[in-house]
Amino acid sequence: MGESSGSVSVDAFSFAGKEHIVKLSRGAVAVAVFGDPEKPALVTYPDVALNYASCFQGLFLCPETASLLLHNFCIYHISPPGHELGAASIPPEVPVPSVNDLADQVADVLDYFGLGSVMCLGVMAGAYILTLFSIRHSSRVLGLILVSPICRAPSWTEWFYSKVVSNLLYFYGMCGLIEDSLLQRYFSKEVRGGTDVTESDIVRACRSLLVERQSTNIWRFLQSINGRYDISEGLRRLRCRTLIFVGDSSLYYSDALHMASKLDRRYSALVEVQACGSLVTEEQPHAMLIPMEYFFMGYGLYRPSQLSGSPRSPLSPPRISPELLSPESMGIKLKPIKTRASLQV
Repeated sequence: MGESSGSVSVDAFSFAGKEHIVKLSRGAVAVAVFGDPEKPALVTYPDVALNYASCFQGLFLCPETASLLLHNFCIYHISPPGHELGAASIPPEVPVPSVNDLADQVADVLDYFGLGSVMCLGVMAGAYILTLFSIRHSSRVLGLILVSPICRAPSWTEWFYSKVVSNLLYFYGMCGLIEDSLLQRYFSKEVRGGTDVTESDIVRACRSLLVERQSTNIWRFLQSINGRYDISEGLRRLRCRTLIFVGDSSLYYSDALHMASKLDRRYSALVEVQACGSLVTEEQPHAMLIPMEYFFMGYGLYRPSQLSGSPRSPLSPPRISPELLSPESMGIKLKPIKTRASLQV
């Protein structure tokens, strides 16, 4: 690793809303830090062609959800190599990292900032990387929040499709066909629109952000994810609590169900979000509030009381899995929580 954690001086205010380029032995990684570093850490990892601004903005613009997260955590947004805002193209001589390399980069980032055990929030490909990190570095993960996660190797169809997309990216850059393909990956048909329905604002905003990405960097991350392997068996060894969100229109719906079936049901829960694609953090961020509140209760965390009287999640209650509404299935004992307990390393 380029710099040891011991050489980093952490100031309680200097990291608020600041982006760092962390130089590591496995390459440079951009990390945007928001909040008080004295609080427990929440590490995020986005999907292909996204970064924290395009993958988690909806979640953090939702006042109640943002207050729940920022009240309890310091947020460390890790971008895949070359996906940060204003990133230059990664030189072709730099090797494409494997998924193991990307997972170990997360551990290196934790070392750089002097972090011990952390909470993790990942979306699609980012969920795979953080889950793999959890398997390889289990002592460093307090809990997993996964959005439309994948844990199996790509099917032949997915592998071939990704190869076609990768070739188009490599030779033609971010063309309209690639944009449409990625938007289909992220969003449900309802918000993508069609011949008679206009694209929603979130889809138009995401499309404009995709144009700004360096196509060669997206190609590299696709290559990494397309070379992933099945980690289903490793899930059985996880003992951290795990909360899975998946839209019922997600391309990865069956993958999320498969993953939930492999996890210990005493420590995990699945939330299906109605009329939503894979990118729940942008399309239906309000649906994540109540499940996360239940989840964090198991750690002695809570949402600021001054917002407790405002409207909550619009998610239809029947769409919340029964497992979630039975906190005992996650090893949670619900008690009145008057003070926030520190997360134990």
